[in-house]
Amino acid sequence: MNPIAKAVFPVTDLGSRVPSSPAAAAGPWEMMPVVDKPLIQYAVEEALAAGLTEMIFITGRGRSAIRNGFDAAHELDAALELRGKTELIEVIHEMLPRGVNPIFIRQGEDRGLGHALLCARSLIGGDAFAVIRADDLIDARPGALAQMIEQYQRYRCSIVGAQRIARDETTRCGVIRCHALFGSLSQVAGAAPLAASPDLPTLGVVGRFILTPRIFDHLESAAAAGDGEVGLLDAIAKLLHQERVLAYEFIGTRYDCGSKLGYLKATLAYGLTHPEVGPGFEAFLQARMSRSQLCAE
Repeated sequence: MNPIAKAVFPVTDLGSRVPSSPAAAAGPWEMMPVVDKPLIQYAVEEALAAGLTEMIFITGRGRSAIRNGFDAAHELDAALELRGKTELIEVIHEMLPRGVNPIFIRQGEDRGLGHALLCARSLIGGDAFAVIRADDLIDARPGALAQMIEQYQRYRCSIVGAQRIARDETTRCGVIRCHALFGSLSQVAGAAPLAASPDLPTLGVVGRFILTPRIFDHLESAAAAGDGEVGLLDAIAKLLHQERVLAYEFIGTRYDCGSKLGYLKATLAYGLTHPEVGPGFEAFLQARMSRSQLCAE
């Protein structure tokens, strides 16, 4: 039996890493589409594929479109069926299968990722749970979260999704210091929100976590200490004094859709493999490249 059933999706103002993006300015960044599906749908599908059945969304101001996107599903069914839009019905049910009910919690103030998770404490209870950041789109088979759950079943401790990154990328994500174990697993020795020094390691934290409920004690302490941001990696650094935390380098390709370049790379990669538009998109790109080469000559 899968020991983890709950997934927390922080969909607050944490996506403000793309404030200059016209698409992000038009609505919640989590609803920005990659080809034909919003980022949040990819995240939900990854959780479902990993066997999770309880979806907890931590929302903030201006995030009603996310909730509406799920709430409208059942209301639209009848109208879409009457119009013969059966494909749209299938897409909606893929986003929210029957029997999987989302829970929405409002984060009253934007105090960072750790505070967003703390809002879900009463619903999590004493269970280990998963955290998925939708702006980190990961193309993997099986999904990155499914890979991490397999590791959790073996080691029964908190696990941080990680990836080898270049030095110039350390300003965009947290970094962790690790002791090598074997293969794709390392034991976390320390964690930092951002790389403040070139001496820090280049194992970066991506938006996938499996956490034990002890993390809430450290998040609670940080929240009570002041009115500033409550950092998840700071809490993980304190959790290390109580229990083992592992870093798992998943097999797959991560796209940082919180950046313009990452979002464009994801759109290109997913567009080329899309069964409907992929062949035409590839032909278009090849034609563009040919014209560019001719112009260069």
